[in-house]
Amino acid sequence: MLPKTEIGDILQKPGDRIETIGLNSYQLRTLSALRSCRTAALGGHIDVCSECGKFRVSYNSCRNRHCPKCQGNKREAWIEARNSELLPVPYFHIVFTLPEELNIFCLQHPKEMYGILFKSVWQTLQKFAKNKHLTGGMIAVLHTWGQNMSLHPHLHCIVPGGGIDKKGKWKNFSTKGKFLFPVKALSKVFRAKYVSFLRKNKLLSQKEIDPLFSKSWVVYAKRPFAHPAYVVEYLGRYTHKVAISNSRIISYENNKVSFSYKDYRHGGVKKVMELQDTEFIRRFAQHILPAGFVRIRHYGFLSSTTKKVTIPAIREQFGTCDIVFIDMRKTKPFDLKICPYCGKTSMVTVDIISARGPPQINKNQIIEIKTNIKK
Repeated sequence: MLPKTEIGDILQKPGDRIETIGLNSYQLRTLSALRSCRTAALGGHIDVCSECGKFRVSYNSCRNRHCPKCQGNKREAWIEARNSELLPVPYFHIVFTLPEELNIFCLQHPKEMYGILFKSVWQTLQKFAKNKHLTGGMIAVLHTWGQNMSLHPHLHCIVPGGGIDKKGKWKNFSTKGKFLFPVKALSKVFRAKYVSFLRKNKLLSQKEIDPLFSKSWVVYAKRPFAHPAYVVEYLGRYTHKVAISNSRIISYENNKVSFSYKDYRHGGVKKVMELQDTEFIRRFAQHILPAGFVRIRHYGFLSSTTKKVTIPAIREQFGTCDIVFIDMRKTKPFDLKICPYCGKTSMVTVDIISARGPPQINKNQIIEIKTNIKK
């Protein structure tokens, strides 16, 4: 079932009021793209089913990575690519979170602060791997939001439970089937690495850095996945998420937006939050990443520069290791070629719509198109 209210609807109504909430030009351009997504403003095409003759008008998508309507196909393509890189080894999910004291600096210097987050996390994990004389690997995905869309920068990391030695041989970390590395030790090293980068880049003064040592930095580690086949599908949930999905929006009335969220401070209880539309948009916009910033990164033997060599070499050491992909999706990805009426793969594009408005089709055109398809 399609949601009654979408992000695009909320972006349409405020009009010039969006200009008053302190957004930069790039954020405003991004919101403009989301507002136009799959509307006549971007043009589209007319498809007709060669079997049942029913028509469908499809408007073009904005293809922006912050748009909740444009991530499905990108996610499927990413999962397809990662599935071929799976190894028959244990995998772990670790989450590194920045303390809220750094939120203001993340808003002021997002590119630098989030870049340091990736670097410090990888150096932290690399340090623990090197202690075992191994080179590890990591896939990391940046999220900047919490359930209520407040700023909450954290990195989701999928880490294979081992690495390669100097001779290129694979060895598992000695985890005894529990956690990859001690969480408290990870937290301390992560904090030290991050603060070291802050000093090096001179983003904070010493007075601003000192309070960062007064509390523990949150590192959350889960037990290993039951089977490698679950890894890619699980990580796929995180790779192409945006600050809020359309399905969580309950209503938009009287300039107020209501949406559902989980309160993890109280056991993940599902609650409803209501915000003024301008505040809702402001919160959403603070999660728009800088232009060109890469939010999914691969490291170590999983990096793009080495994995074409390292992954086949590791697989060879295990002999036959075909891993059957486990599809946990409740619904299939949308396919433009499938007719929404008869369900057959028979949709054919018969006309292109310019980006000037909705198509104008008269009865004579419909008869002519149906006749041509039957021929």
